[in-house]
Amino acid sequence: MSFGEKILRYQEDILRDLAELIRIPSVRSQAEPGMPFGRESTRALQAVLAMAERLGLTVKNVDNYAGHAEYGQGEETAAVLAHVDVVPAGEGWETDPFTMVIKDGCCYGRGTADDKGEAIVALYCLKALKDENVPARRRLRVVFGAGEETGSEDLAYYYSKEPLPVMGFTPDAEYGICNREKGILRVDICAGGNDSSVVRSLKAGTVVNAVPAKAEAELACTPGQFAALQKAAETAEGSFAFEERPEGGVVRSTGVASHAMQPQEGVNAASRLMKLLACVFSEEQLGSLIAFANRAIGLEYDGASLGVKMEDGESGPLTLNLGLVSLGAGEASLSLDIRYPVTKDGEQILAQIQGEAEKAGLALAASHDTKPLYLPAESPFISLLKDAYQAVMGVPAQLYATGGGTYARSLKSRGVAFGPFFDDEPDRRLHNTGEHFEIARFMQHAQICLEAMYRMITAE
Repeated sequence: MSFGEKILRYQEDILRDLAELIRIPSVRSQAEPGMPFGRESTRALQAVLAMAERLGLTVKNVDNYAGHAEYGQGEETAAVLAHVDVVPAGEGWETDPFTMVIKDGCCYGRGTADDKGEAIVALYCLKALKDENVPARRRLRVVFGAGEETGSEDLAYYYSKEPLPVMGFTPDAEYGICNREKGILRVDICAGGNDSSVVRSLKAGTVVNAVPAKAEAELACTPGQFAALQKAAETAEGSFAFEERPEGGVVRSTGVASHAMQPQEGVNAASRLMKLLACVFSEEQLGSLIAFANRAIGLEYDGASLGVKMEDGESGPLTLNLGLVSLGAGEASLSLDIRYPVTKDGEQILAQIQGEAEKAGLALAASHDTKPLYLPAESPFISLLKDAYQAVMGVPAQLYATGGGTYARSLKSRGVAFGPFFDDEPDRRLHNTGEHFEIARFMQHAQICLEAMYRMITAE
């Protein structure tokens, strides 16, 4: 019997407290005094810390950016990093996304799989260690962030106030052990204003790190031009709906959402809408922003037309997601989410994109480069996690790379992403409708998590 099996006795408590946390729609909103990520993210952070207090754990809230629950003593700390904020619910749910529903052995709800479920499991792993009175060589913290989905400023702030751990992992990816995370480059490109003579507005996307499933354009055009668009849509890639109006009309595009780290798994409604418009209107009519998007991005997700297509043997190819488009009175911008290989240079990629934008008369409004993570396979902490996984699953954990960005980067080469999902599991629809986990498999993760935390707190 592995130590990790002790978590199974807490399953009902885990599901009960997770349901409570799911009820909080903790999507980041406008900052308010003392609430850097808005009211609901703050409420979720405070709720999970209150749960930790009820379990008899030491708790600290760091200015509502993040907080931790702790067990053990010593000068050193180790950490498990989770987050309680979520992406917007989106459309198309069969159930209320903020009411946890258990059906056919699965838990459904926004945040069940990313990352509230993992946060509650890690919390109860701490309780299991406390209940077993495990002798600790160091303090073990479960750190709860409140702003992971929108840039992870939460942990940057937290670790400006708290010491970095000697080791740590975040259960916010897949098994085995993710010791390579691609760089993440976020780029906002803008025009001076809306210079389109036919597109009054075009809106697409809710967050930059997801493929937009909806896009809508309001047009000022002739009935003949609108009819031509409807005709072009019969053979164009995408799904479109039309609403004719006296002054033109509205075109709506429907795609399929996906996480930006795998844009090829989605269908970008914005890209397809702009390509459809180009079937009828000239670049001059569409304006500089849409013309640039069609010419330099199109339906690609590899950055080829922008001149940034690349890959390496360690982590694979660069991916590019057009996540946001906002065109209207006095505004014209688009936002890209790029995941680049661990051996490549984000600054060089940014310089190439800036050059292409400037050729089109556009400008970079903002950019942020999150450097790659690369922890060598021979690291002692990698061995610890491999052993913990094998103690539960009977086989060693494999190493892999991801295009996802996790909290592991904040540990500055002291940690990795580890779990919670297995590669033989079906799609959990992260960042999409119907987010869920299978309870039986998730409790396997809970055993691995506890086994790893036990070894982290007792290792010499």
